[in-house]
Amino acid sequence: MDTKTEHSVRTVETRDELDDVLATADRVLVMVRTTGCTICKSMEPILDIAAKATDAAVVVFNPETDLDAVEAFDVRSVPTFLLFGDGDLIDRRADGFVPAEELIEFTETGLESRV
Repeated sequence: MDTKTEHSVRTVETRDELDDVLATADRVLVMVRTTGCTICKSMEPILDIAAKATDAAVVVFNPETDLDAVEAFDVRSVPTFLLFGDGDLIDRRADGFVPAEELIEFTETGLESRV
């Protein structure tokens, strides 16, 4: 199931759905999560803020039925945030809860924010 409204968080359930978003958006922030992850749940309002504050497509991906994606993106913990530019993975972070301002900066600047 793929749900989205303008400037909101999109939920995708398969790698194919994620690949469709990556093919159509210039910048994509993906939060990889699991159903029972309480930190992931607490990040939902932060993702909404990031979706409204940036031009990036913001996606939540639970790879429960698509475990190949876990390996492909080297996901070791959740939440893992993956930042894509023009379909390419350009940055990642897997350090738990991320405050809104930090997530927005990460989404807008990616690797540049860590220099």
